[in-house]
Amino acid sequence: MKQKGILNYEVGEQVECFLLIKSSTKGIASNGKPFLTLILQDKTGDIEAKVWDVSPEDETVYVAQHIVRVLGEIHHYRGRNQLKLKKLRSKEEHEQVTLADLLETAPLKQEEMISKITTAIFEMENPNIQRITRHLLNKYKEEFLQYPAATKNHHEFVSGLAYHVVCMLDLAKSTADLYPSLDKDLLYAGVILHDLGKVTELSGPISTMYTVEGNLLGHISIMVSEIKKAAEELNIDGEEVMVLQHLVLSHHGKLEWGSPKQPIIKEAEILHYIDNIDAKMNMLDRALQRVKPGEYTERIFAMDNRSFYKPTFHK
Repeated sequence: MKQKGILNYEVGEQVECFLLIKSSTKGIASNGKPFLTLILQDKTGDIEAKVWDVSPEDETVYVAQHIVRVLGEIHHYRGRNQLKLKKLRSKEEHEQVTLADLLETAPLKQEEMISKITTAIFEMENPNIQRITRHLLNKYKEEFLQYPAATKNHHEFVSGLAYHVVCMLDLAKSTADLYPSLDKDLLYAGVILHDLGKVTELSGPISTMYTVEGNLLGHISIMVSEIKKAAEELNIDGEEVMVLQHLVLSHHGKLEWGSPKQPIIKEAEILHYIDNIDAKMNMLDRALQRVKPGEYTERIFAMDNRSFYKPTFHK
């Protein structure tokens, strides 16, 4: 069954399609009866829906990573679209739809992304930086190419982590061309390694959650340890190791943004800005995709809870 994409429906339109349950959260209504808040997704994005008066059986059936067929109508509620369900059932065995049909993925193929990243590593002239970066990328290559960059806010789709890095590398190259005093080796390595710890912090590309290590340690401290371990395995003992660790430690920029250290190396400062630009552009593009020209987006929590306006002359 061909679908036009859940984000492409207008308010008031009837929806009948297959969707993947991204998350399912139980709540209790004011009448004391349980309900489920479902986040349903396909390749175009996700939408919220409520299942009222749920039974214990419903709670075990309508769970994350479960494909369902929905019948409903698009409503606008508190600044964003919501799917008002009329019917909901599990996909039946004979129905030809798979997870791959419904998962949002990066706009570039994995082969193209790893090629761009490998080229950046090949261009590095400092052997210590190059060897550590190549070693860690090869160690986690499979997960790196599949995982999202986050559970929400930005690049929260299959291969989102690699796509985030590729976009940041393009920004890093342009920035380094404009400011030749920047150390390209350091900047490229910082881009490639800064979020690599997320392959341990996060559970995987589907219905992504934080792992125990993710909750207790976080991707920053995980990667700082990995850099040290890589240096020991490669018999590398130089200041580059500590500087690479600093880039990872400081890439969130501010202590209140979860950065254990503020940047005090030029390339670390630029890495923070590049990371911030790419993350925010992804948030904005995804939010603005949901609205028409002349409308405002829903409030974006990660951007000071602001709503952004889409000018009427935008396509």
